[in-house]
Amino acid sequence: MTILSNHFKLITDGSELPMFAFTLKPGIEHYTVFDLSERLRDRGWLVPARYSFPENRQDLDALRIVVRNGMSRDLADLLVADLQRHTAYFDKLTSPLPDALGKSFSH
Repeated sequence: MTILSNHFKLITDGSELPMFAFTLKPGIEHYTVFDLSERLRDRGWLVPARYSFPENRQDLDALRIVVRNGMSRDLADLLVADLQRHTAYFDKLTSPLPDALGKSFSH
C-alpha cells in the first residue's frame, strides 16, 4: 500500500459514507486524476474523476470510489492492484500525457 500512500491524499475516509474520495499528492506532474480514471476503465472500473464540490473547492480534481453493498475483500484487492499497476506505469513517464486523455470521463 506504500505506493498508494505516496501518490494519493484522502479527502474522505469512508467513515460517514461508504465512499472514498482522493486526489493526487502535490508534486505529481506527469498525470492527472483524469488520466488515472481513464486507465482504470481498461479493467472495467468506473471511477469518476470529478463530481460537484462546493463553490470554494471548484479547483479540486479528485477520484471517487463508492463501495457498494456486497463488495468483497477480493474485489477490493483487485482495485488496489490496478491502482498500483497504473501508478507504477505513470511513475515511469518522463513527460506528461497528452491532453487528449484529459477530462474524458466524469459524472
